[in-house]
Amino acid sequence: MTSLSLEEKLGQLFVVGFDGKKVPKEMKQFITDYHIGGIILFARNIGTPEEVLALTTELQQIAYEANQAYPLLICVDQENGIVRRIGEGTTILPGAMATAATGDVRNAFELGVICGEELKALGINWNLAPVLDVNNNRDNPVIGVRSFGEKPEQVAAFGKETMKGLQKAGMVTTLKHFPGHGDTNVDSHLGMPQIEHSLERLEQIELLPFKECIQAGADTVMSAHIHFPALEPNEEIPATLSKNVITGLLREKLGFNGVVTTDCLEMDAIAKTVGTEQGAVAAIKAGIDVVMISHRLEKQKGAMDEIKKALANGEIREAQIDAAYDRIIELKKKYTSWEQLDLASEQSVSKIVGSKEHEEKALNVYQKSVTLEKGEAQLPLQKEQKRLVIEPQNTILTKAEDKQYAHSALGLAIREYATNADVISLPISLEQLVQAVAPYEQVIIGLVSASIDEAQVKVVQTLIDLGKSVIVVAMRSPYDINALPNEIDVYLNTYELSYPALSTAAAILFGELEPVGKAPVTVKKAFI
Repeated sequence: MTSLSLEEKLGQLFVVGFDGKKVPKEMKQFITDYHIGGIILFARNIGTPEEVLALTTELQQIAYEANQAYPLLICVDQENGIVRRIGEGTTILPGAMATAATGDVRNAFELGVICGEELKALGINWNLAPVLDVNNNRDNPVIGVRSFGEKPEQVAAFGKETMKGLQKAGMVTTLKHFPGHGDTNVDSHLGMPQIEHSLERLEQIELLPFKECIQAGADTVMSAHIHFPALEPNEEIPATLSKNVITGLLREKLGFNGVVTTDCLEMDAIAKTVGTEQGAVAAIKAGIDVVMISHRLEKQKGAMDEIKKALANGEIREAQIDAAYDRIIELKKKYTSWEQLDLASEQSVSKIVGSKEHEEKALNVYQKSVTLEKGEAQLPLQKEQKRLVIEPQNTILTKAEDKQYAHSALGLAIREYATNADVISLPISLEQLVQAVAPYEQVIIGLVSASIDEAQVKVVQTLIDLGKSVIVVAMRSPYDINALPNEIDVYLNTYELSYPALSTAAAILFGELEPVGKAPVTVKKAFI
């Protein structure tokens, strides 16, 4: 073992977050005094690419001056699609379900490489992706299009290639959310979901992608704040805090020897049950290596203090800290060094981040992803026809998303091809809607998860009742078609609000592109 003190080793087990585009004085002191080994960034920390690089450089300088043996692990949730932290000036990349809709795993690999190259150029060395949850529950409020689909083999294949692409670019990767968050109808940011499947069923579906990606060389695995009765008899203990799940299943049965991290311990499934600080103790006892506390400094310090108390009273053995520390250092040795960091900081961000080559490759994938579920005979639309575009209300649906990326530009995309299109946005009253659509025979409407929003469905029904030709662009949930009246003329899935996806949808509507995407989930509705 190393001659480091227990406190120096313990600090490496923490990933913490903070507000702002510069390191607050208190966080600088915390990293230095507590030997913190990992940082998580959110959109609150992100500005221009140059600002991001300045922030990550500042963070590493703090660790270097504190004599840490290896650079910080700086992580981010860059799943792409609806969950992305890095935006301005970077390449917009398709998310998981859009990528899977292309049917070609080579796209997953290439997007992984692009994502990894851009993150690394910004000084970020750890991506909390790919998502390996099998989305076999259409009512899932938090996964949905973050998943590669409903078939475990498909999720495994696309997840594995995404992982390999990120790794090729020098990025630490994370398989999440173990042992599977796909078949839930509760968001673990807001409560503790429960999945009641038998172990046999879990092995056939939920666990299959994790097994395959672990065998393919996974770096880290993130636990889910979900209770699995087949794995853990105590209904108050989610997977994150369960020794049966983390040590018994993940370590011993699946043979994973890499780093295991919690999801954020400030999520309600932990914070409002056992509590963030005691959750950190329970996680370490369960076999977790990395404790992630993303927001409040008092919670971060409190968790550190509680772990120290548990060590002092014998509740946690020092050997557990040593084992976790060794796994984390092995990961750092593989992916980081102060020498490589110096070289990376000299790279020109402008040559890599948001490059023309990356944008062209990403657009090529988007153009293969958009899915036409109904209305082939109605296309192409006539560019000269006077029509109205109705954009959905800008919104986020889960706490995993960022507000600044939840905006629609469907009208702008349609106007690329039909310059005389008029545009309005929801929400509007029924009276205003009737008045607004009166001059038009055709309406193109963008929907964001209308399957769980009766107000959007009511707007579509009103348009049908008024005798309008209705073209639907489902800009998130592919399941919206099942909530809509049969009389809609055209239905397209883009799987996300990203502008390249909307531009592709517009190109398909006006005959500039052929629709070739195939939904990776069952969305079929029998139209009469």
